[in-house]
Amino acid sequence: MVFFLILAIVLGGLAWIRLAPSDPAVWNVDPQVTADQDLSNGVRRRIPGGAETLQALNAIILATPRTDVLVGTPEDAQITYVTRSKWMGFPDYTTVKAEDGVIELYARARFGQSDMGVNHERVESWLKALRAREAAAEDA
Repeated sequence: MVFFLILAIVLGGLAWIRLAPSDPAVWNVDPQVTADQDLSNGVRRRIPGGAETLQALNAIILATPRTDVLVGTPEDAQITYVTRSKWMGFPDYTTVKAEDGVIELYARARFGQSDMGVNHERVESWLKALRAREAAAEDA
């Protein structure tokens, strides 16, 4: 009986992680990035760029597996994405904002004290892909 109770609690917790609603009012916040920061459960980055760079970055982010837009569009100049982990479905939120020739990225985990570097790795891979795309465009 105790085993089934514990199993029900664990399954309920996993269902909550996977199915919990994502409130745009909570997650679509101004990144307020003044400098690059590596946080225990996320990362903040600031790069030069405008609307064209935001469009390119949006395409790169949307090509990431298990990533969807929570709210926003490149035309809004602020977009929040949800990326879920492969096996457990843990959500990570990334808000990207373009303003005054600067793009700010703020990626963070919803659950836990640490994301084990996942957001850092993901954001750095996006920025690397963006630099490669910009370099290819310059060579063309």
